[in-house]
Amino acid sequence: MDNIIKEKFNNIKHTLSYKGIGHRNPLITQDFGADPYAIVYKDRVYVYMTHDILMHNQDGEIIDNTYQDINKLKVISSSDLVNWTDHGDIHVGGLGGASKWARCSWAPAVAWCEIDGEDKFFIYFSNSGSGIGVLTGDSPIGPFRDELGKPLIDRNTPNVKDVVWIFDPAVLVDDDGKAYLYFGGGLPEGKNEWPNTARVIELGPDMMSTVGEAVVIEAPYMFESSGINKIADSYYYSYCSNFTSRAEATGDHVPLAGEIITMKSSSPFGPWSYMGSILKNPEHFFGTGGNNHHCMIEFGGRYFMFYHTSVLQDAMGIKGGYRCTFINEALVEAGKIKPIIANKSGVDQLMPFNPYKETEAVTMSNNAGIKTYEVNEDVHGKKVYLGSTKDGDWISISQVDFGEKGPDSLTLCFASQGDGGAVRISLDSLDGDSIAYVDISDTKGLDNFVEVTVPVSQVTGVHDIYFTFLDGEYLLDYWKFNEKK
Repeated sequence: MDNIIKEKFNNIKHTLSYKGIGHRNPLITQDFGADPYAIVYKDRVYVYMTHDILMHNQDGEIIDNTYQDINKLKVISSSDLVNWTDHGDIHVGGLGGASKWARCSWAPAVAWCEIDGEDKFFIYFSNSGSGIGVLTGDSPIGPFRDELGKPLIDRNTPNVKDVVWIFDPAVLVDDDGKAYLYFGGGLPEGKNEWPNTARVIELGPDMMSTVGEAVVIEAPYMFESSGINKIADSYYYSYCSNFTSRAEATGDHVPLAGEIITMKSSSPFGPWSYMGSILKNPEHFFGTGGNNHHCMIEFGGRYFMFYHTSVLQDAMGIKGGYRCTFINEALVEAGKIKPIIANKSGVDQLMPFNPYKETEAVTMSNNAGIKTYEVNEDVHGKKVYLGSTKDGDWISISQVDFGEKGPDSLTLCFASQGDGGAVRISLDSLDGDSIAYVDISDTKGLDNFVEVTVPVSQVTGVHDIYFTFLDGEYLLDYWKFNEKK
């Protein structure tokens, strides 16, 4: 049987990836993801993104992204910042969404805190530019519910009626347990230099109410994309500068267009001291610009900046404002965030990957051709599976540490119908040494999952591994190498 399966992979043509081998940016290529916001929970980073979707005209041609049909958020997570697990979508607005009153879900901000002895998670989302809603859940991937049933922030919120765009939130849970929401944007006519459309407001202890009125943040040339960080005893507010002319501007508070700007304060409400640019517009690095949206976190004693670019759509050969998420390290020295260098290399993997734990099949460092599938499941909300579309599709896992003993077998969980398919696992490249083959036999239905264990060739130490797929109607749930006794 093994020889028959091996022959099926002879002369196979591998699907081309949208990111180069060795590149760690964008984080994922199986979907778009914009306006990233990241949190750290139990030694893992979760990234929440606006789920851009391709828009088409009546002739089926791709058109510019208007964002008006976006009502889902994309969630991924990682413990090493290179291998990312796809947790699928959070359905926010529209039919079947958690928020029946909302049409859109843009630019999420996420926080978690302990309430009544339990960890609770809160997603603050933009209903286009007209208001901000909040979802709550008991885990970082949901399921999420809208307990408020209406916007948390809108034009009836004290001192918000003059904000042009009520969107792009950022949230901070301070050391004393108090929480603050930052938001706003847009340009009132004739106020390009001082729009005064950014706001901060205190959240109630339930994280779903507000305390007092919103306070104006005087941010020069502010446009959108609020960010907030506390470093030591200082607060750093950040935002994207607007694209208006600087022809007659003077002073040391005049940023270039579309850059991420920081200001510093000793209070979450300000006043703020202008610090300057920390991230140039993506056009500076990649040749294609657009809006600039960001989030910075601390993880493992280091700082990392998440932001979006148009690199994925460029690799796909399309245009229209469809975004993907990148990550690069941010350095903080002497109380100042240094300018960040954006690139496709991304960040170094923080730790080797453990192959001896059960790993969801939708975990990958790179891929080509694959698709993910969501299946609704009782109290857990949903399950995300990996599916292949044609011969030569593949995923990779970076820096897998097999240790000194190595494995003697591999267990793969899948469901299949019809002719099934097959999987080949190779080392260090798509054409590298093959260490295992799995025959995907018919399980009589895509809801009937089975475990199959196959032998593995001798392998020790650290390697990248590649799963290459043959065409078939099947779903992969998880895999695990079994260490030699």
